[in-house]
Amino acid sequence: MDHNPNPSKADRKTIEKNRRNQMKTLCSRLSSLVPHQTPREVASLPDQLEGATNYIKKLQTNIEKMKQKKNCLVGLSSATANSSARSSCSNSGGLVLPNVDVRVVGSALEVALVTGLNSQFMFTQTLRLLHEEGAEVLNASFSVLENSIFHTIHCQIGEPAQGYGAARISERLRKYVYDVN
Repeated sequence: MDHNPNPSKADRKTIEKNRRNQMKTLCSRLSSLVPHQTPREVASLPDQLEGATNYIKKLQTNIEKMKQKKNCLVGLSSATANSSARSSCSNSGGLVLPNVDVRVVGSALEVALVTGLNSQFMFTQTLRLLHEEGAEVLNASFSVLENSIFHTIHCQIGEPAQGYGAARISERLRKYVYDVN
């Protein structure tokens, strides 16, 4: 009786052993490339692979967002950018949609207007609307941050018009800002 195993069976065992060692090496390299969230614990291999998969998906999403932002910025800076490209940028997060916030403190009115870089006319129209309502503009300022312009307008409204005037001004501003887009 021959106790020597079949040579093809030994080859299969060696091949499988080499494959497992190669997989361990690849998993170790992958694990070293992914930032660890809990370095104290040693995660199981399936958990490490899931973490790597989630990390790669997150990176892909970030790359897509950055590509969209780049395309919007390049499209806005070029003279040949058409209005459909601009509107697609506004829908993809490249530009900020206008927003208005009105606060009333006594007879003072504070209007905070946030617009995109392509909506500069809204500031002058807001001032015109405040003037039509009888508000006295005391101070107006703006600040630019990335693709947004933050306008702050401080007004004084008359004593008799405090209650209804502030509500009417707020309603007209909101209607104007949200109806423009």
